[in-house]
Amino acid sequence: RYRGLTLVLTFLCYTSYHLSRKPISIVKSQLHPNCSALGPNPRNDSNSSAWCSWAPFDGDNYKELFGALDNAFLVAYAIGMFISGIFGERLPLRYYLSGGMVLSGLFTMLFGLGYFWDIHVLWYFIVMQVCNGLVQTTGWPSVVTCVGNWFGKGKRGLIMGIWNSHTSVGNILGSLIAGIWVSSAWGLSFIVPGIIIAAVGIICFFFLVEYPEDVGCSPPLHHVRVTSNEKDPEAITSNDGPLSISGQSSTDCSNSPKEPAEEPEAISFLGALRIPGVVEFSLCLLFAKLVSYTFLYWLPLYIVNVAHFGAKEAGDLSTLFDVGGILGGIFAGLISDYAGGRATTCCVMLVIAAPMLFLYNHIGQNGIGTSIAMLIVCGALVNGPYALITTAVSADLGTHESLKGNAKALSTVTAIIDGTGSIGAALGPLLAGLISPTGWNNVFYMLIAADVLACLLLTRVVVKEVRGWCGYMARKRGYVR
Repeated sequence: RYRGLTLVLTFLCYTSYHLSRKPISIVKSQLHPNCSALGPNPRNDSNSSAWCSWAPFDGDNYKELFGALDNAFLVAYAIGMFISGIFGERLPLRYYLSGGMVLSGLFTMLFGLGYFWDIHVLWYFIVMQVCNGLVQTTGWPSVVTCVGNWFGKGKRGLIMGIWNSHTSVGNILGSLIAGIWVSSAWGLSFIVPGIIIAAVGIICFFFLVEYPEDVGCSPPLHHVRVTSNEKDPEAITSNDGPLSISGQSSTDCSNSPKEPAEEPEAISFLGALRIPGVVEFSLCLLFAKLVSYTFLYWLPLYIVNVAHFGAKEAGDLSTLFDVGGILGGIFAGLISDYAGGRATTCCVMLVIAAPMLFLYNHIGQNGIGTSIAMLIVCGALVNGPYALITTAVSADLGTHESLKGNAKALSTVTAIIDGTGSIGAALGPLLAGLISPTGWNNVFYMLIAADVLACLLLTRVVVKEVRGWCGYMARKRGYVR
């Protein structure tokens, strides 16, 4: 029951994180709406066509200002993520996660209060976005560490693939909640999500259990804290390898408390980088997240310009990319669990994604049925590796056998991988904005190039996994003792 509680609580936590991020994309249309559709200008002292817009977003440069809001959050998030994991190792995760959620709720509400306080200066909204981006970095390392503490490697890919749907669920709920008040009082579109994430943070504080040992349960085999009786490094062994499901996916609980464990030292930033695979998967995620976030921010506009749909229809159609992402994350986790190769699974999906992106750009708008199918397929192939790396791979590397049971590395490893990926998340939409005036074909060529680079960066790890498979099959057939 504790494992189930951990999954539910962490799912709700990160759902609320994304729920509080989404309102800005919904409210943009209200900050600078089409005033001519509302009738004549009631202000006799002004002939402006943007009389109904919210200053300072009422000028011709409103797109640049909206871009500044987006980048303020994304850049702060990317920078803060590298620091977040270090703090996450040295502070109790329950306090760190709960405190971050309450602060995120505060800054989200302060952004919305700008409406009621009649604030019209850009710096106020920029500061709120920067502060929110920094405190939101408390979320991902904490929730992945908690889940990794409770689940072994046996079915981790499938479990985390399903669990990772919190991102899409949060985006959907955030859109629906923000849409309720966007036309009447857009400030509430931020205040209500801010209250929700703060409330979930308080619930997390009272009910989240960080470690199985805290409630008298034995941890998964791969994730043992080093105690005073485990001085011999050889006492901790691992059978991990291709096609192996070692590492218990369950924990045994008893009513008797466990002996207090001797806390290992937290790993350093450079020490985390030396874990095999961290650098490769981090750089791979940079380019994979670049592609994913470019679709997130630019797909509705692309559909409007190319397929000539209305704004609402384009927005509804773009959600299919997230639907494909949910399916892709689940299948990527399931396949990687069965095959025992995370990098190979990511690489194969990325290889198939490159031509699918090309086909979507050229034939994806030939009918609504074709567009729906292509969007779901592209979403699955693009977001599948992204979901697998940020969840199961991060947990695997944070509990790597070279750490000899030191669970303190998981938060830092997760922060390094997702922080590097967040650089791509900030870079992708920026590049798309610069390239799109030259034609949408060039944007897709940029995305395909990023997809190929993501695949190439995993070559060394893929070769290692393939060699491991060959050795396993040889031993199974009796050719090698």
